[in-house]
Amino acid sequence: MKRLFMRTHGGEVLELFLLAVCAAMTMMGPSQVVFAQQTTPAATQEPAPVETTAPATPSQSPATTAPAQTTPSVTPPATSNKVAAATTVSNYTVQVDGSKQWIDTKIDVRGGAKLKITAEGTVTYTTKQLHFGPAGLPRGFADLIHQYPVPNGAHGELIGRLGAAGTVDAFEVGASLTYVAPVAERLFLGINQGMRDAADAQGSFQVKIEVLEQGSDATVGGPAETALPEITASLLESIPRRISDQQKNPGDMVNVLIVGSEEEVVKVFSTAGWVKVDKTVGSTIMTGILDTFAKKDYLTMPMSILYLFDRPQDYGFAHAEPVRVVMARNHLRAWKSPYQVKGRPLWCIAATHDIGFERDQRNNGVTHKIDPAIDGEREYVNQTLSGTGLVMARNHVAPRKPLTTAKTATGGEFHSDGEILVLVLKDESAAKQ
Repeated sequence: MKRLFMRTHGGEVLELFLLAVCAAMTMMGPSQVVFAQQTTPAATQEPAPVETTAPATPSQSPATTAPAQTTPSVTPPATSNKVAAATTVSNYTVQVDGSKQWIDTKIDVRGGAKLKITAEGTVTYTTKQLHFGPAGLPRGFADLIHQYPVPNGAHGELIGRLGAAGTVDAFEVGASLTYVAPVAERLFLGINQGMRDAADAQGSFQVKIEVLEQGSDATVGGPAETALPEITASLLESIPRRISDQQKNPGDMVNVLIVGSEEEVVKVFSTAGWVKVDKTVGSTIMTGILDTFAKKDYLTMPMSILYLFDRPQDYGFAHAEPVRVVMARNHLRAWKSPYQVKGRPLWCIAATHDIGFERDQRNNGVTHKIDPAIDGEREYVNQTLSGTGLVMARNHVAPRKPLTTAKTATGGEFHSDGEILVLVLKDESAAKQ
């Protein structure tokens, strides 16, 4: 079997998970192999989703006089990250058109708000005459080559998300879901499909949203930024600005610090939809085979080993679109530092966004190309983690000598405003006491 190879940041050779998929397809038999061969490049490129505004219709007794855009709990002003006091409206109905990927419900919820979402109705993909309800269609192997908002959700299933697209993970709703909002945000509803599906769809889902508990946290998107005096100038000076490869060539910058235990760090990334990457090529092959048999998308392709504090990363996390994971993904490496903040571990993070491939200037091989505007990846980490409700404080800090431009270990350039994001996670050990 012909193998496909590539080099990553550290220069080591990785067998891509495509080998695993090919092996799995070979084991499935002739009919499934033919099915897999129907994949085309066009099938993997979905146009950008279009969001449609569909104001929710509040359901309440005649005594309630709410305007059309009255929300169940909060409405964010244009100039503040605080939201207004909750209204008395608690029941809403929304129609989710099958020809759209996302609908803006115009409903803003507080952090901690408890919602009961129920849905009914039928959507039809007219070309294939596939009819389905809010639970969607059973997953098939063809779903592995499409990009859906919820990668492993049912095709055509009713889904939801809080906040802007691209910074938060969508979640499955189906026919019924009781959902607790982790932070205050705008609620969107949609269908787990691509734009080509939407163009072929007819029908809609009728969705009822009941606010069982209003919630109390009114700060949109996570905690407001506040000064963190415990992050001292001397502490920042003691942390290396950059990570390196095995040959000590300086690479990506340390652009995020997280205060929390190992369990809390893993939990916040997992809750935000980041996945721990595979550590070896062997685990890549096995995971790829198992995910293919289970009709799940493979998202955990390994990343190269880089160094901080004279040791490899403790964790690698990635956030990627399934079909594009080989070429493009948000990813980071995490090291537990030798320092503590108020008795809690301090973690150092180097986060970058892979956007393609380029020549490795050390060995003339092929490596990932990162987005040179790396502050965008820092803020992606900020938005995704702060949206979990597990961040209790955050701020941006600047060292005495900020790093504003440099080259990676492989020769790619990057630039930054030099600030470092600090996230303080909720102390779960204190909560248990």
